[in-house]
Amino acid sequence: MPGRVLIKRRQLLQKVPLCERTILNLEKRGQFPRRFSITSRLVAWDLKEVDAWIAEQQTAARQPSVPQAQSVPPKALR
Repeated sequence: MPGRVLIKRRQLLQKVPLCERTILNLEKRGQFPRRFSITSRLVAWDLKEVDAWIAEQQTAARQPSVPQAQSVPPKALR
């Protein structure tokens, strides 16, 4: 893919404030972009995929996660 930018582990950890174990667990659950091997000792992530994941997290954080409960009047007022 032309123009594809890859980042190594150190760069990823600077961008995403999660520990390596958490990132690995998210990857295994399909909730984070997958790493891939460049060599037998080097893995990388696609920067565009990581940036898209960060944007998704920001959007999700802005959405109310719990619907607002409707107030119930006291028994005396029912």
